[in-house]
Amino acid sequence: MSGNTDLKEAAPAATRQRRSRIGLAAPSYAASKRWFNATAFVLVMALVAVPFVSDSRSLFILLTQIFIFAIFAMSYDLLLGYTGIVSFGHAMFFGLGAYATGIFMKRFEATLPMLFLSVLAGMALAALLSYVVGMLSLRLKSHFYAMLTLAFAGLLLVAAEKWRSLTRGSDGFTFSIPEPMRDRSTLYLTSLAAMVLVFFLLRRFTSSPFGRVLQAIRENEQRAESLGYKVVHYKVIATVVAGVAASVSGSLYVLTLRFVNTTVFSMDMTLNALLMTMIGGIGTLFGSLIGAAVIEWAHQFLTDLAGIHPIFERWIIFFGLLYIVVVLVFPSGIVGTVHKWLMAWRRKRLKAENGGEAS
Repeated sequence: MSGNTDLKEAAPAATRQRRSRIGLAAPSYAASKRWFNATAFVLVMALVAVPFVSDSRSLFILLTQIFIFAIFAMSYDLLLGYTGIVSFGHAMFFGLGAYATGIFMKRFEATLPMLFLSVLAGMALAALLSYVVGMLSLRLKSHFYAMLTLAFAGLLLVAAEKWRSLTRGSDGFTFSIPEPMRDRSTLYLTSLAAMVLVFFLLRRFTSSPFGRVLQAIRENEQRAESLGYKVVHYKVIATVVAGVAASVSGSLYVLTLRFVNTTVFSMDMTLNALLMTMIGGIGTLFGSLIGAAVIEWAHQFLTDLAGIHPIFERWIIFFGLLYIVVVLVFPSGIVGTVHKWLMAWRRKRLKAENGGEAS
């Protein structure tokens, strides 16, 4: 009897303690969310104001490239960071969007409706290909998917080089773009709007119950399957969404160049997305934006230094050293490491507050 009495007395105490911990954590989470939303709003407004306070062509080009590659990196992060799928050929979806827009603008009249149609065509092709690749390989282990995506990317690269009547091979081709998009500020704002839209759509997607299942699959695929989830279907849908987002970045990329060639299918494109995701923070989305900014800024900065001293002509070496330093200082990526620092600080503060109350 005394044992039962002790259990009855201990249960409410444990409940009160658990509620106390939840009460302390909830305001901090709500405050963090408000702080993030406020910071994001201020950042977006500052970026929107750039064309009205500056006319620097180099700044427009740099920021536009950051926005475009941030979309590409976010699409890769959806696979790697949220689903645990490694892809070595993610550039094939980027390239499909690039060639769809380039061919439409070359073969048809360069108008805004035709541009919109070309982007939709690239998205449809990317969705179809990602579905086929996913259904062929995702029933097996993830490394089969990685190798199959690499094979498909190589196949598309060879096809683009050989089908010269359509793609002009490795020489590529130039094309016209709609008159409004020829203004750098308009293209800048369009890329910014696309990045913000893709970010919030993917954030909503990953925060939904569907996204929670993807994260469960990433952590323990067998357990998720034992709970009754059709793991393959979830993975395939994730690859389709990621492929569609990557095709949008490819379409925007060729608009900035008004030129497209087979480099859009190269392994370097996929490696760029991987580096941006790892530097910014895997599984964070916002880290992809930071990773894209770091990579693109470092690329331009080191390239500009080549005009100062010949040693910087080998800028890729310094770029590799920069990557090593970032990985050593931020092992979980910039956003992931900062998040860990903040969580450690909060735990320390809560521990101090609890100690103060106890005393």
